[in-house]
Amino acid sequence: MILLGIDPGLGTTGWGLIRAEGNRLSHIANGRLKTDTAAPLPRRLAHLDAMLAALMADHAPQAAACEEVFVNSNPQSTLKLGQARGVVLCALARGGLEVGEYAARLVKKAVVGTGAAEKAQVHAMVARLLPGVKIDGADAADALAVAICHAHHLASRRVTG
Repeated sequence: MILLGIDPGLGTTGWGLIRAEGNRLSHIANGRLKTDTAAPLPRRLAHLDAMLAALMADHAPQAAACEEVFVNSNPQSTLKLGQARGVVLCALARGGLEVGEYAARLVKKAVVGTGAAEKAQVHAMVARLLPGVKIDGADAADALAVAICHAHHLASRRVTG
């Protein structure tokens, strides 16, 4: 099964594609989708939607997962992140994908073993779990971690349910 992980953001949305065969995970691709900070918000959201549609058309994932929004000290940043996440969820659903949603702490726990892991620890574990991967920055590493978390949860459901 090909899984798409997304770390949503208005300026940069990280994405990662992995293949899950039983308990074996392998890297397919990863990257970042960037929007023009000078463009109006509606245009940026539409561009993000178009880039996600192209990504799904190119790679045909069978399932997807997205990181949940965390509330930070800047309400305006949280709102923009929420709007970008809404576009991501809509694009994935329009693509016919079932979407898993995971809190950042749960993703970190699934990949590193602790929900309080630092970004560098997540990056290092993603590199270890997907040997030979060239990670396109922190956002892509987070997206790959989301995909890995989703793969683990899907495997658990198959075993228990």
